[in-house]
Amino acid sequence: MAAVLEIQGLRKTYRARGGPRRALDGFEMYVEAGQVHGFLGPNGSGKTTTLRTLLGLIKPDSGEMRILGQELPRHLPQVVSQVGAIVESPQFFAHFTARDTLALLADAGSLPSERVDWALELVGLRERAKERVKTYSLGMKQRLAVASALLKQPKLLILDEPANGLDPGGIREMRDMMATLSAGGMTVVLSSHILGEIQLICDSVTIISLGRRVAAGPVAEVLQAHSSGQVKVALETPADLSAAAQVLIASGFQPQLNTDHLTLSGVDKPALIARLLAERQLYVSELTPVTADLEDVFLELTGTAPVPGQVRSVDQSVRPELTPQNGGAA
Repeated sequence: MAAVLEIQGLRKTYRARGGPRRALDGFEMYVEAGQVHGFLGPNGSGKTTTLRTLLGLIKPDSGEMRILGQELPRHLPQVVSQVGAIVESPQFFAHFTARDTLALLADAGSLPSERVDWALELVGLRERAKERVKTYSLGMKQRLAVASALLKQPKLLILDEPANGLDPGGIREMRDMMATLSAGGMTVVLSSHILGEIQLICDSVTIISLGRRVAAGPVAEVLQAHSSGQVKVALETPADLSAAAQVLIASGFQPQLNTDHLTLSGVDKPALIARLLAERQLYVSELTPVTADLEDVFLELTGTAPVPGQVRSVDQSVRPELTPQNGGAA
């Protein structure tokens, strides 16, 4: 499938009092058409620098970028009409209504006025469109920001923390909206720290740490690549767990005894476990693989898992090892 967004070898260094700070260190990213793509990274990892560089707000030191096949920043004027974006916290005129705000943006972009009502309806602000922005909650302002990015009906939509300030119902509505847009052919790049939502809605992900890509690909493949390969075994009678553990040890396994289940590694044929236990009148009620979730993978790859008794600095992440899988040389 054709790429809507391509980044190769992107580098950016900032001058700082303590010396140069490398925000992007050979970063790479690839997003296919029609996908909802999650762009993940800890604070200070280079996410916002990447997005601002794509939009021509920051000049990179080196690297290649393309949107819809057009080289950036040289051909940004040719593709900007097909890109909608919100990055960080957009600001609006407090005394304008939502309708006034979008009408002004539509007029400035020579867009049909009908787009205003379409965008307001899509983000759930139609009934509150005549109220001044200063009366809006954080979540309502975020909806307005998304509406402003949608006015162009872009081919590529870039959303930085679109669920910021939304209640659970609003988050679900945002998730459904992105699925609808993707089904209609729009490509969505979604940056968020709500990893459970990313896992639910995204087709693929890119994870960045200290300016480098540490993982990329379809969500299921990224999770599978970091799966523990363990199996969870629960019994109809939890009191029999110790006896079951002894049976499995005698058969060459090394079970880990937990409160209400056993955990096994290196199981090629899970049905064998059920048979071994049934021969001793120990009956299995659950036999399932232990799968990693996106939060576990993210914390592992970026080295940002909390450590009891320690306080982590904002940009204290792991320096990723470059491999062919995450974008480095072999």
